[in-house]
Amino acid sequence: MGNSKILLHLSQFSTFTHFKTSPESTGISSAPYAVILSVLLSIYSLYGYDAAAHLTEETKDADRTGPVAILSSLGIISVFGWAYYLALTFSIRDLDYLYNTDNETAGALVPAQIIYDAFYGKFHNSTGAVVFLCIIWGSYFFCGLSVTTTAARVVYALSRDKGIPFSPIWRKVHPRSKVPTNAVWLCAAIGLLLGLPILKLDVVFTAIISVSTIGWVGGYAIPILARLVMAEENFKPGPFYLGRASRTVCLVAFLWICYACSAFLLPTFYPLRWKTFNYAPVALTFVLTLIMLWWVLDARKWFKGPVRNIDVQDGN
Repeated sequence: MGNSKILLHLSQFSTFTHFKTSPESTGISSAPYAVILSVLLSIYSLYGYDAAAHLTEETKDADRTGPVAILSSLGIISVFGWAYYLALTFSIRDLDYLYNTDNETAGALVPAQIIYDAFYGKFHNSTGAVVFLCIIWGSYFFCGLSVTTTAARVVYALSRDKGIPFSPIWRKVHPRSKVPTNAVWLCAAIGLLLGLPILKLDVVFTAIISVSTIGWVGGYAIPILARLVMAEENFKPGPFYLGRASRTVCLVAFLWICYACSAFLLPTFYPLRWKTFNYAPVALTFVLTLIMLWWVLDARKWFKGPVRNIDVQDGN
């Protein structure tokens, strides 16, 4: 009993002092490079505030409640995410075994292996690990459902402003459910088509996550940069205003976004091969090229920006 307590204290202490790069499985031996890549998951998770931003136009006093909701979501995600990471790292029993290709998850699913080792080491049974993983997989399902819902709202908003092809189809609202069902089905179909290649190629998942996060986060960099370069006398603050700290916060936020977008373009495995290459730069270049060509050749001739509801009502 005494020895187990000593090992537990040592493992908890090593959580904050031990650093492992696992070059045998990732090919990465550089500690600074590993630190840069280690923040990718937290970057993707922290941007859950986007859902709160999408809902602001449907809330009362959105110019005040919106920022409060965004900050609240960031705080909740940070606290619970930190607690989850600590619990996960405290549960590691053998660092070398985590990446061993002969372990129960073939060295590919490290969090699942940590959970399996914790339950099996304590109860000599894997039932608890399976139940716990089912809970996590269930949360993945609801996370995907939330992403699909958010994407459908974006498609509906853009089609309402006539900003995407076949806008009349996607902005159509079901008469009974009052939901843009066509937009929902479009996002579900795109998600399904993008997810199918992941069954065979892991690099597709990396590319999709990278491109979606860059596009997601990069969109916030534009108004932040505009605030930085805007003359102070031309800026009209709203009810939620940071005062003198606003420019400093904007600068830090803009630099963080630049760092995050750059990190998602880096390779995560070495040596570089067809099956380990990060195709995010290629996919991002392809998508941006299509969008810019569409804008230059067609969209700039008719797209005039967001459609204000009051203008539509006056027109009727």
